[in-house]
Amino acid sequence: MKLNELKAGTHAKVVSLGKDERFLKRITAIGLTEAAPFQVVKNDRKMPVLVYVRETLLALNRRDCEKIEVSEVKA
Repeated sequence: MKLNELKAGTHAKVVSLGKDERFLKRITAIGLTEAAPFQVVKNDRKMPVLVYVRETLLALNRRDCEKIEVSEVKA
């Protein structure tokens, strides 16, 4: 499942970040890495997706969220 498909309040972990090296460097630099647990704070249409990861609130654009594979976890 893609990150942009999760609803607010969902706990999940990153499964895959894709293979684009430039994207990988940028997204890992802000703290989102494979196997990182996170919570979706807000996911409204046409707005950035807000996620809470590593004690940081991140706003991710929707195009980037389509590249991130995740799996839900029980809170």
